[in-house]
Amino acid sequence: MAASRYHLAQINVGRVLASLTDPLMADFVAQLDAINALAERTPGFVWRLQGEDGASSSYVRAFEDERMLINMSIWESLESLRQYVYRSEHGQVLRDRRKWFEALASPIMALWWIPAGSLPTPSEGRERLEALARNGPTPEAFTFQQPFRPPA
Repeated sequence: MAASRYHLAQINVGRVLASLTDPLMADFVAQLDAINALAERTPGFVWRLQGEDGASSSYVRAFEDERMLINMSIWESLESLRQYVYRSEHGQVLRDRRKWFEALASPIMALWWIPAGSLPTPSEGRERLEALARNGPTPEAFTFQQPFRPPA
């Protein structure tokens, strides 16, 4: 089966309204550990980008702009990621994002299939976001709204 040979990689980014140490961001920061632990317990979760000592990827600097945050993870399927993003407690954090994040004109999330066992890098994730912005959804980088199947 092709699906078992491939996993779904995702990147999402956002520009926070203030530094993570600013009181404006306190509610967001307070939820990071619980939301990351929820992802790890969700059926279909494979891996997530982490900072030093297992810290949230929100502390990984993948952009020159220190207020740009990155999150990357790998899932067994599109449906397992969709379950976590929209149908778990994560959904409330997503609905509250305007409290903490600026609206961006470019794509903030991209999905793509990777061979099972491989790990994407932040630079690869950025390239996928750029491809999505440049070409729209393709097998190289797509969205929940316009998904593509794993390679045959």
